Parts: sequence; structure tokens; C-alpha cells
Amino acid sequence: MTVYRWALTDPWREIRQLQREMNTIFESAFGRREGAMPACNVWTGDEDVLVTCELPGVTMEDLDISVMGDTLTIAGSRKGEDVDRSAYHRRERRTGPFSRSIQLPTRVDPAKVEADYKNGVLNVRLAKAAEEKPRKIEIKSA
Repeated sequence: MTVYRWALTDPWREIRQLQREMNTIFESAFGRREGAMPACNVWTGDEDVLVTCELPGVTMEDLDISVMGDTLTIAGSRKGEDVDRSAYHRRERRTGPFSRSIQLPTRVDPAKVEADYKNGVLNVRLAKAAEEKPRKIEIKSA
């Protein structure tokens, strides 16, 4: 009986390899999606939620931000490059329209949303709804 050394150290290796191959088949059939566009981080504080998104090459005029319930939607379009070439050697930067909906960790007040865009980074600050903010409880002595 032949015992392979890798089988003793990682019995799930072949299953992970099969999973990678299946992912490749589905990505080629339905379009490759390496990550959601745009890449975003979400932070929560006592008073608000902060969402930051990387949007290099997108102008402020090409962005649309909306809030509905506990969902923030960021939509826009990244224009392609005007390159005087007949074929790409490598093309990794996406162009065209995009939309990303992010479910927020708490309800927010849609009237108190601020957004700024600088150096390709979008910052959206959303104030928590009044009922979601922590409330200090006064303790009375008996």
C-alpha cells in the first residue's frame, strides 16, 4: 500500500482542489466576480455608522448614493481608458456601471447622512436612528 505524505498532513487537499476547479468553471460560465465593486469597509460607533469605499478613477459626478431602511446603495460608472491600441495584453481594472448594496448593522436616520469624496475614497457617515443609540439609564437610590 502506498501512503502519500501529503495525504497524512492534509486530508482535505483534494476536496479543496476540486472546489477551486468548480469555481473556475462557474466563473467562466457566469462571468468572473473576484470581489464586489467597490471594495468597502463598515465601522460602527455609538452615534453613527461609517462606510468607506475605494473608487479610483470614478468622478464625483458619476456617483449616486441612496439609503433605504437599513441598506446603503452606492452606484456609479467608471469610464474606460482611451488607449490607442487594438488589443489588451492584460485588463484587470473594471470599467462600466457598478452598483453595491450594503446592509447596515443598524437602522439609520436617512435625513442625517453625510458623504465626502477625496483621492478616490468615498466616506459616508450615517447617523444611527434615535432608537438605536445607547441610552444612559439613571440609577436611583432606594
